[in-house]
Amino acid sequence: MWSLFKVECVRFRTWAVIAALVHLCALGFGTRLMDLAQQTLPIHRAIGGVYALAGALLGLYQIGGYRRGSHWVTLLHRPVPPTRIALTLCGAAGVVLLVAVLLPTLLLAAWQQGTTARVVDLRHWLLPGVAWLSAMAGYLAGAFWALRGPRTALAAVALLAWLAFADATGIAMLAVELLVAAWLLALVLCAFRPDVEATPRGPWASALLALPLSAGAYLVVLLMLFGAEFLWIAQGSHPLNTAVPPPGGHTEAEKMEPRARMLRALHDARPADLERLQAAAEAGKPQGLTVRFRQLPQRNALSNLTSLQFDDPERHVRWTFSHDRMRLQGENLLSGHAAGTLGIGPQREAFPYVAVPIGHLPGLPDDDTALLAGDTLYRYDSADQTITRWLGVPNEESIAGVGRINGRWALMSDKALYFYRADAALAEAASPKLLTRIALPTPTARLSSLDMIALSDGVLVCLVDSELAHAEDGTRPALLLLRGFDDGRPPVLHSTPLSFDYPALHRYRSWWPSPALHAALEQARAVFAPTSPLSAATPAPLPMSIMAFAGCLLLASAACAAYYAHREGLAGRVRLAWIVFCGFVGLPGLAAMMLMRPRSRPSI
Repeated sequence: MWSLFKVECVRFRTWAVIAALVHLCALGFGTRLMDLAQQTLPIHRAIGGVYALAGALLGLYQIGGYRRGSHWVTLLHRPVPPTRIALTLCGAAGVVLLVAVLLPTLLLAAWQQGTTARVVDLRHWLLPGVAWLSAMAGYLAGAFWALRGPRTALAAVALLAWLAFADATGIAMLAVELLVAAWLLALVLCAFRPDVEATPRGPWASALLALPLSAGAYLVVLLMLFGAEFLWIAQGSHPLNTAVPPPGGHTEAEKMEPRARMLRALHDARPADLERLQAAAEAGKPQGLTVRFRQLPQRNALSNLTSLQFDDPERHVRWTFSHDRMRLQGENLLSGHAAGTLGIGPQREAFPYVAVPIGHLPGLPDDDTALLAGDTLYRYDSADQTITRWLGVPNEESIAGVGRINGRWALMSDKALYFYRADAALAEAASPKLLTRIALPTPTARLSSLDMIALSDGVLVCLVDSELAHAEDGTRPALLLLRGFDDGRPPVLHSTPLSFDYPALHRYRSWWPSPALHAALEQARAVFAPTSPLSAATPAPLPMSIMAFAGCLLLASAACAAYYAHREGLAGRVRLAWIVFCGFVGLPGLAAMMLMRPRSRPSI
């Protein structure tokens, strides 16, 4: 096996060196344009997709070359188990990808830390390993495709999709990648035998292939339903592209102008001073949040949800938040040298949470920047080059949004709205005056819009609770009106229910094809992922009609599996296992059964 390993390494050494040089040049060019280590999650996912594609091409070329006729017989005609041959080929490919993918990224990280003032944290040293594992997962997927053909390649595609949509962060993401790579390696080892097109033998081998193959078929069903929605849009009756939205629905409320939406909420609530409030809404301009977060940043996450950098244009300094130091490090944009470190206050204390620059807010000096970290809003004073605590929320809540209406600052946490006097907040940063706290009647994760106006005695807030109302994760939509008072009176809430604009069959299109797979994929996506208070929400109850429809599909899948198993001559435990599997998983399980056990051709 050592000779085969050396032959494979020598065979691809030239291509590995060329790929490494091209990769290093591409990274060098990219790092001159931007700080690649500080990019956001979508950019890092796109780069990881390139690595996975390169690995898949290597797997298709290497294993596909051996799969041709006599080459396959010659490869396996050795006095060693096929498993050892497969591991040798995969090990050689891993070395090739180490040279082509991991080595250039390590050299870039070392160059950036040793010769620049840019931030290189411990989490950035994990990125080369993530890149190599992504390439290895792509290679194993390509090798499995080359062995089994496109019929069962959906299993490998589903496992790669797991990497693309996983919510894990930091070292936990490495664990997910290792799990996916191990699963793909098991598929390759099971398929690496003389008769590669034969059905896997044994319950464990069958389960290793049937589960991701069912998930791949499930993803195909979702893509088909997505295409059907495009046809619905082209037909012209889709709620989002009709000339007049359905009356009384959440789409109508979402498309309204903020003033019209607030007036409608007032008309439905009919408070005692309706005329005064209507006049205030018509005279003023409802304001929304300037900044809003859907997720909270996690310490040592491999990628950023949003940029952790901001510039001081007067001093030509770029400040970048460091996860290791929990402080801001400066880089002079003209010379490239280090420009010091910033923390909280004159003692430059470390931030308790990851600090996210949210830019310039109305009412601040032009060069000042606000930073958000957990439950506190901080202010960077450009004149003194200091960071001070500015506004905060109590009770261990997390700030999810910031805005300003007239003379008030508005903070939205995961549980309530807080309103502070703006002039007092600027003059007395240590003790701003809290005017009003309004508890939110619905989770912030499902708020599609928030409009506010300031009154002489308080604030008026209009909310639309309709985020994801077109999907199964959405709550029951409603138009909410909140009124807070500065004199300490309890807030007043009025809720107007809104109707669903999409039929239940469309809203639950990712659930009824396979309830079991839907739950399993949601759990797989959230494995090792941190919990976030900003994403907590209670979906609307599942309609009985959808549950009955899904149950009918499960029964039909089990019946079709019984007929197909009888037709193919399956008997005993194998037949019973497939019937139970299809009855539990549904139509995707039936598709996996038919793909794994294609219809036998009659002999001539």
